[in-house]
Amino acid sequence: MSNIFVIAHHTRPEVPELLGALQRWAKTSNHMVWMPHSDAQAHGIRDVGSDRHAMDADLVVSLGGDGTVLRAVHLLDGAPVPILGVNVGTLGYLTELDPTDFIRSMQIWSDGVMGTDFIIDQRMMLHVTLHRADGSGSIAWRALNEAVLEKQQSGHTIWLDLVINNQDFARYSADGLIVSTPTGSTAYSMSARGPVMSPRHRALVITPVSPHMLFDRALVLDPQESVHIKVVGTRPVDMAIDGRRVTSLSADDVVVYAPDTCSAHFLRFSPPKFHQIVRAKFGLGDD
Repeated sequence: MSNIFVIAHHTRPEVPELLGALQRWAKTSNHMVWMPHSDAQAHGIRDVGSDRHAMDADLVVSLGGDGTVLRAVHLLDGAPVPILGVNVGTLGYLTELDPTDFIRSMQIWSDGVMGTDFIIDQRMMLHVTLHRADGSGSIAWRALNEAVLEKQQSGHTIWLDLVINNQDFARYSADGLIVSTPTGSTAYSMSARGPVMSPRHRALVITPVSPHMLFDRALVLDPQESVHIKVVGTRPVDMAIDGRRVTSLSADDVVVYAPDTCSAHFLRFSPPKFHQIVRAKFGLGDD
């Protein structure tokens, strides 16, 4: 018997049918399925809701889009449990499995052999540590896509000092500054004209948001290069991790970025199709 934790989008109309199919398959295959209470309540299956942690699972199933996958990653909090992303909605970078292949793929995972019938695709994650200037302590987060420092007030830029390898690089006057992983290079960073990188790379990508300065290019750094960003001036700054606002920063607060010791693990039944997803997203080759 295997343990399967499910994260499901609350409003996608395709999700209830997929949940029903999964429950029937799990019952006949003698697998245990549970999901967060909020997800179970949203789909009217309260008996599946549980406080049991995602870390206890052998597999996490994500039914939704990339946002649902990010929620699964954060619930795992670095645990090396593979995630199967079922794409319900628009084409996603993280959710490659078509719903029509869902139950067949679950059976392959249940009966198959890793390395022969399926593979584990590991993605670099980001470790982000905030050091408060007032000495009140430090807070740390993990991110799969990015950590963003951005302005709170409309019409005002913020000032951020970027330090690389303990040497000053630049003072940014901008709406924000994004530090992303290669996986996150196709998220917020790309909308700010950052580079598109293969998720197989390990790197730190630093992309300014609407910079008001002569230097407006993104930087791609080796993951072993140290990166610190300091808040300058009195304008308040928000920090967002993978699209979720987590805290506010004040003058002289410092954020330190480094590769996390943990990776995100994704279950794949064929080699990752990153470049073909980018091609489809942008209609490349459509004449």
